[in-house]
Amino acid sequence: MKKKSTIALFLVAFIAVPITLYVSLKLPGRSYYLMSAAVALEILIPFFLSFEGRKPQARELVTVAVMAAIVTIARVAVPLPSFKPTYAMILLSGIALGPETGFLVGAIGALGSDFFYGQGPFTPWQMMAYGMMGLLGGLAYKLHLLQRKRIPMTIFCFVVTVAIVGPILDFSTVFLTVPFLAKETILPILASGLPVNLLQATCSSITVLLFGEVILEKLDRVKQQYGILES
Repeated sequence: MKKKSTIALFLVAFIAVPITLYVSLKLPGRSYYLMSAAVALEILIPFFLSFEGRKPQARELVTVAVMAAIVTIARVAVPLPSFKPTYAMILLSGIALGPETGFLVGAIGALGSDFFYGQGPFTPWQMMAYGMMGLLGGLAYKLHLLQRKRIPMTIFCFVVTVAIVGPILDFSTVFLTVPFLAKETILPILASGLPVNLLQATCSSITVLLFGEVILEKLDRVKQQYGILES
């Protein structure tokens, strides 16, 4: 992995963005528009550092935009509530294009889909949660902890959705709605979010199982043909 972009990725994902989310809890009114823009700008930092001094080509930016658009469509176009292949596309983006790109694709996909569902104070939290799927998938693959095979990717997608992405979204509900933090107020929200997380994990995992290898082959072909987003 690239040293500068990797350091920046960890700093942004685990320090800068959480601080931004905390600040967003303290601001009144429609400050979530500003906070969403701040999260997007922060996530761009490791993405552009990953190019290591060269300017990104237009086709590289188009590829990222297309994947973010697919994430948006996966969330908006599927009519079944809480049963959407969103996380599958983010995971595959991280594996194929790297953790920096995966993080960006997930975050921008969340932001884009909220233009259809409606922006709110939850939007920056969704950007963080969705981005984490791409980040963790890309890192796991780069560190040889995840193989590009159906079963390992399917299990990874399910576990990360239920154990990390879903809980981040559930805790956003806690912080945004609960007047005081106590187990009596937190546990019911987490319990009510678990069935939703399981449905999301099931749909995305089935998508990875059935189409994951094919989608990765297509992305690899694009990378090889145009020489984009090379490690």
